[in-house]
Amino acid sequence: MPTPLSMLDLVAVRQGHSPAEAIALAVRTAQHAESLGFTRYWLAEHHNMPGLACSATAVLVGHIAAATQRIRVGSGGVMLPNHAPLTVAEAFGTLAELYPGRIDLGLGRAPGTDPHTMRALRRDRVETEDDFPRDVAELQRLLGPAQAGQRVVAYPGAGTNVPIWLLGSSLFSAQLAAHMGLPFAFASHFAPRYLHQALDIYRSTFRPSASLTKPHATVAVPVVVAPTDAEAEFLASSVQQRIFGIVTGRRGQLVPPVDGFMDSLHPQERAAVNDFLGCAVVGSPDTVRAGLQALHDSTQADEFIVVSDIFDPDLRLQSLSLLAQAWARQPQLCFPA
Repeated sequence: MPTPLSMLDLVAVRQGHSPAEAIALAVRTAQHAESLGFTRYWLAEHHNMPGLACSATAVLVGHIAAATQRIRVGSGGVMLPNHAPLTVAEAFGTLAELYPGRIDLGLGRAPGTDPHTMRALRRDRVETEDDFPRDVAELQRLLGPAQAGQRVVAYPGAGTNVPIWLLGSSLFSAQLAAHMGLPFAFASHFAPRYLHQALDIYRSTFRPSASLTKPHATVAVPVVVAPTDAEAEFLASSVQQRIFGIVTGRRGQLVPPVDGFMDSLHPQERAAVNDFLGCAVVGSPDTVRAGLQALHDSTQADEFIVVSDIFDPDLRLQSLSLLAQAWARQPQLCFPA
C-alpha cells in the first residue's frame, strides 16, 4: 500500500488573475484531489502577501469542505501567535460541527508574515518561547469535553476533539509534538535543512497520548509532474521564480514558466533557490515515482503532503493525476478538461 498522499495549497494568485479566481481554482483542485483518493487538503496561513489568497484560513477550510464530500480539510497551518486560542477553538469547533470527522487543525508557531503585519494582527502582544506550548495545551482543553467549573468554554468547540497537528521547519515543534503525543508535519517544501534531524527527534522522544499511540510524521514536498522531464522542469520555473522573489525580498504573484530561468541566475542565487527547494521532486511520472520513493526511504514518512503550484490550472490538475497514477502504479488516467 503506497504512502498516502495529501495536498497543501497556498492559494497562489496567478499573474493577470484575481484572488477570486485563485480560490475557485483551490476548490477545483480539492475536488480533483478527492477524486484521486488524496487523504487531506490543507490551506496555509499567510498575511500581507499579494501573491497568496490564504489569509482567512478558517474561511477557506469551510469553503473547501462545503465543495467536497469525503476528503479531510484543514489548516497547514493556523499560525497560533496571530490568534487567541479561544478564537481558533470556536472557528474550528464550528467547522467540526458543520463537517464532522473531516476537519484538521494544523498549528505553526511562526507568524507567517512580516513584523509590521504581526503587530497589526496581535497589536502589542510580545511572544515568548513558552507561549506556543501553553497555547496548544489551551486549545486542547477548549476542544476537549467541557469540565465542571470550567470558566471559559468554546461554543461551538467543546467536545469536538478536532485533531491537532504541529507543523514546523526546525526542531522545536518536533520536540513539542513528541512531548505532547501529537502528529507532526515538517515543512520541507520550503525549509528542508533539518528534515531528517527533526524526524529523528520526533520519533525517538515520542510519548503516546490519548489522541495518538505512535508517531505519525508527514513530510511536505514540492512536486511537479508532466509527461516528460523537460516539460516538468519548464513548469517548475514558475515556482523557482517565486522562490527567487522570496529570497531577494520581491514577493509577487505566480508567474508563467520561462525557459532557462535557473541558468540565468548568478551561482549564489541559484544555490539559494536550490536550498529552498532541496526536497522538490520534478519530472516525468517515472522520475517522480523514483524521487518520492527515495525520499520515503530516507524519511520513512507516514504521509506525503504535496505542494504543486503550476501556473496553468489544467496542467496543475494533470500533474496531480500523473502523481497519483505513478505513486500507485496504476494505468493511465484521463485528465480533466
